[in-house]
Amino acid sequence: MFDEVHYLPAARELLTTGGWTNREHPMLGKELIALGIALFGDNAFGWRVLPALFGALALYSGMRAMWFANLSRFASLAFGVLLGTGFLLFVHARIAMLDVFMAAFFLLALWHCAAAVREPETGRWRLIVAGVALGLAMASKWNVVFLAMLPGLAFFIARLTAGRRRLITSRRGIPVAGMALWEAALLLGVLPLFAYWLTFLPAYFAPENPLEPGGFVALHSEIMRLQASVVKPHPYQSVWTDWLFNLRAIWYLYEPIDGAQRGVVLLGNPLTMLLGIPAMLWAAWAGVAQRRWDALAVVLLFAVALGMWPLADKPIQFYYHYFLPSCFLLAALALACDALWQRGWRWSVLAPLAGSVLVFAYFYPILSAWPLANEMSFTNWAWIDGWR
Repeated sequence: MFDEVHYLPAARELLTTGGWTNREHPMLGKELIALGIALFGDNAFGWRVLPALFGALALYSGMRAMWFANLSRFASLAFGVLLGTGFLLFVHARIAMLDVFMAAFFLLALWHCAAAVREPETGRWRLIVAGVALGLAMASKWNVVFLAMLPGLAFFIARLTAGRRRLITSRRGIPVAGMALWEAALLLGVLPLFAYWLTFLPAYFAPENPLEPGGFVALHSEIMRLQASVVKPHPYQSVWTDWLFNLRAIWYLYEPIDGAQRGVVLLGNPLTMLLGIPAMLWAAWAGVAQRRWDALAVVLLFAVALGMWPLADKPIQFYYHYFLPSCFLLAALALACDALWQRGWRWSVLAPLAGSVLVFAYFYPILSAWPLANEMSFTNWAWIDGWR
């Protein structure tokens, strides 16, 4: 399906010859796909079992991050419902692409960063986990690079505002009491880079054009050149404004398979993607006016995750680049629902959650490759031209 035509051959090459192909992306995602093939065979299950497991990890980590961010059971459960029925996570958990690994590792890092702030007595080991996860997220796909800088920057700014006289060495003050700034710099700055580098070790032993010792930094110029070199127009390409309003879908699959017409479309949940926009505006207001740090964090994550794309030197872009921003959009919607829940608007708040589940159920046949009636069945779900 779709970009599996790039990543599966790269994974097979790693297994058979140790060859290093598909060099426009880091190696970890393809290494994980290769691991699934090695364990379960070169078949549909082997290709996609690791993405499925990491999809489950992404869902769980997102809910745990929400819990430690605001200690609301309702917000955590609401985010789980919205994320699980938001289409993008479900679809990417069932395909051998790189995006779900990136999202899972980054949400894992957010979980442990939020937990370190909430439970500083566990801060050191949690920031170790977060640092490794940040590195592995970048090693899966570069879309997360700017986001991966935020935890370390947030620690520095928080400690700076605490007014400690010994800024570098003091272990007092926010965000994690008992942790010095220099330690945080190692765990959230150096450790991610080391974990990232480790995933490239097979490249040094590739049979053709191996990565030369001392060539690691130069390699990244080549990756950026390859990313920018794709300029041929694609029928599914889109831009960030299309993503925001859910205007352009991608059909990962639409053809007869195993005796039936089947399809898999990448699209955001039409209900919650639109409800998330006013929820994000509310989160921005609550973050500033009410000093809601959880809401402010979600707004910042969304702004960085989406804001990089208008500036990125990548001429051809696709809706799957909205995967991470959509996670934070749904987090804002969960926080907005929680705020209304706490005010006693119980039944009205349940409506968007129930609606998300019902819309997901309606679209399930073309999210899961369910057998369809005929080759024109896609028109049942192609509500606008951009979804065709």
